[in-house]
Amino acid sequence: MAQPRISKAKRRKIAIFLRCLGISFVAWLLFAVSNVQLYVIKAGISYVNIPENKAFHPLQSDTVSIKMKMSGWKIFLRKMNPDTPHIQVDLSGLKTRNYIVFTNQLGYINRQFPVDNQVIAVSPDTLFFDFSKQTQRKVPVRPLYDIQFKKQYGIIGDTKASPEYVTVTGPLEDVANIEFLETDTIRGSNVSADIRTVAYLNKHQKNNITIYPIFSEIMIPVGEITEKVVELPLKVENARQYTSVRTLPSKVKVTFLVSLKDYNKWSSRDFEAIVDMENWEKNKVQSLPVILTQVPEYCRIISIEPQNVDFFVRK
Repeated sequence: MAQPRISKAKRRKIAIFLRCLGISFVAWLLFAVSNVQLYVIKAGISYVNIPENKAFHPLQSDTVSIKMKMSGWKIFLRKMNPDTPHIQVDLSGLKTRNYIVFTNQLGYINRQFPVDNQVIAVSPDTLFFDFSKQTQRKVPVRPLYDIQFKKQYGIIGDTKASPEYVTVTGPLEDVANIEFLETDTIRGSNVSADIRTVAYLNKHQKNNITIYPIFSEIMIPVGEITEKVVELPLKVENARQYTSVRTLPSKVKVTFLVSLKDYNKWSSRDFEAIVDMENWEKNKVQSLPVILTQVPEYCRIISIEPQNVDFFVRK
C-alpha cells in the first residue's frame, strides 16, 4: 500500500513548529539558568582566631551544610564539577562561652564566597565545644615526596628539614598522640638536581591544634647513580645442630645502584648475605633463598644471583 505523501505546506508547518519548539526550549533554558535559586552544598570548616590558653574539642562533625542563593547557571556548573569548599569559622566568641552561632557570622562567611553567591543559612546553626587542658610538645618533621627522577638519577643522601622540630599546641590527649608531622607531598618530574623547597605541615584535619612554625624548608640531595656488582660469601644461620652445612654456590653476586660519589665507598664488607636452615627444617624446601641482612643506606638492590642455592647437610 502506498504511503501518503506529505505536502510541502504540511512540511513547512512541521518545520515551523519544530523551530518554535526549539526556540521555546532555549528561552526556557536561558531563563532557568539566569534565575536565582536556593542550593545546598557541603563544606568543611577550619578555625581562626582561636582563644589563647584554651584547648578545645569540637562536639560535632567538621562538615556543615550551607544553603546559598545561586544562579541556575552556577548551580549547573557546580553539578558538572562538584567539590567540597572550606569555610573559616571565627572562634573569638569562645572567650566567653562554649558555642558559636553561624547566624552571627553570615557576613564573615559571605566574604569568603563570590559576591553573587549569597549564604543565607548554615546547618547546624550552632557549634558546641568542650574545653580541656592545653599543652605543648615538640615533634619531628617528616617530609613526604613523590618524585620522578631523570634516568640514572636518584636520592643520594639524607633528606633534611629546617626546622627539624616544630611546636604543637592543643588538647593534652590529642597532642600526646602526635609522634611526628608530615609535610604536604613534594612532587617533581624528570629531576636531576638537589631539591630545595618550602613545604607546609599537614594537620591531618586536626583543627583544634596549632603548629609553629607552619612550614619547613626541605632539602633532598639528588645525584647521578650507577650500577655496581659485589660478590658476597654466604653465611649459614640456625645450623648449630649440624656438623657442617655447605651451599652451592658458596658466594652470590649482588647488583645494586649507588651514587657516583659513593662508588668506592661501599664494598662487599658492607653487605651481608645469609641462608636460614630453619626454613628447611620447617618447610623441607629443596633450595634455600638468599637473604640480605645488611645493605648500606641509599644503595638500591637490583638483583641477587642466584636467588636460591642448593645445600648439603652433614649431621
